[in-house]
Amino acid sequence: MFIDEMKLTENVVRNFRVAKIFRENTDKITSIDFSSNGETLISSSDDDSIVIYDCQGGTPKRTLNSKKYGVDLIRYTHAVNTALHSSTKVDDTIRYLSLHDNKYIRYFPGHTKKVVCLNMSPINDTFLSGSLDKTIRLWDLRSQNCQGQMHLPGRPVATFDPEGLIFAAGINSECVKLYDLRSFDRGPFATFKLPQDKDCDWTGMKFSPDGKLIVVSTNGQVIRLIDAFQGTPLQTFVIPCRKKEVDNDPFESSYTRMAKNYVEGGHTNTKGIPLEVSFSPDSQFVFSGSTDGRVHCWNTESGAKVATMSCDHPGPVQCVGFNPKFMMLATACTNMAFWLPYIDE
Repeated sequence: MFIDEMKLTENVVRNFRVAKIFRENTDKITSIDFSSNGETLISSSDDDSIVIYDCQGGTPKRTLNSKKYGVDLIRYTHAVNTALHSSTKVDDTIRYLSLHDNKYIRYFPGHTKKVVCLNMSPINDTFLSGSLDKTIRLWDLRSQNCQGQMHLPGRPVATFDPEGLIFAAGINSECVKLYDLRSFDRGPFATFKLPQDKDCDWTGMKFSPDGKLIVVSTNGQVIRLIDAFQGTPLQTFVIPCRKKEVDNDPFESSYTRMAKNYVEGGHTNTKGIPLEVSFSPDSQFVFSGSTDGRVHCWNTESGAKVATMSCDHPGPVQCVGFNPKFMMLATACTNMAFWLPYIDE
């Protein structure tokens, strides 16, 4: 059976194993993005490199460097030979890159602080960006001029719905507003207020592939799942959290000692890192990285923990993505890992 012909079930998720580990980077991988056909994966890193992987062959395909401007938040456009990325050096301009010859097609200036979210429309050349300058901007690949702008009271997060007709904006880590792209300047058509997380900020937001759910990721210990139509809170995902080592009795058993240093509850994010959260293509599961190098999965309907997946990630797993076409998961810290379901013949 080919892996893309399997049905994703809880048992299949529990049988995911690391099939390949890549050590192409010398510093943290900061973002990943699958092509729409699932055949390639692109990544950005703090070492100023862009690496393209062949998902079917399981090999690195090409490495490009962006030493002058740095690179972050790499995103494929609708042409697999072009990508958008934010900058980490010189200024906060967004750059439109030809992957074929490693030349820039267009620049999108305007943001005055670090760009923290960048999303392509699923249907056309429109894209969204959000920055620590407290603005969300709407762009078109064909013009360097901003098509629309929102001023916010705090750090923004924003994302398109799967049909590309609306977008969601997270405001001040407590409110989700939905906008119709055709009447963007008229304000939101729906506003959902959520309990504010005092100890963390919202750092990411994604619609489920079926458009029914929105997941909100943070730089703290919670992941929230809400209904995309009513804004109703559905699930709050938490995972086991290792706490700091405590003084141990030298005569107690190793099992007791381990139990004392392990506490159920908070999300394993002890370093305030914006950890990526991703849906499976069928919207049935949510995957998240953690600072202890593991990957965690929950069922979106029941909220139950499905699996805790261990890997040879030496650092925090900041990037997690599920291939849109094939039964394959990708996770990254400094290393990149490709996961496939293990099938016992």
